[in-house]
Amino acid sequence: MSSTSFNPINPKPFLKTLLNKRVIVRLKWNKTEYTGNLVSVDNYMNFQLDDASETAYVDGKKTAETVGEVFIRCNNVLFVREATDTATAAVPENEAVEAIEMEQ
Repeated sequence: MSSTSFNPINPKPFLKTLLNKRVIVRLKWNKTEYTGNLVSVDNYMNFQLDDASETAYVDGKKTAETVGEVFIRCNNVLFVREATDTATAAVPENEAVEAIEMEQ
């Protein structure tokens, strides 16, 4: 294992920096992700995205669909990040971990 330092970030200021930017919101269930413009986020960390698309893996196959405007309830969110590239969008966790380990 590599020895990397963990620097926690307060989520509220971080999320405010993402407002009106393109983000990826990964759900806890079914390896589903929503990519869209972050319109709003509240104190409970519910998310509203506009111009959104849904990407999921169903039976090992990637499916993508444009959904427009979505509201994502806080208890479903695994993580949120700025959508800087599409190379890691909707990558299953085990493949993402393997890719990171191979880079080291």
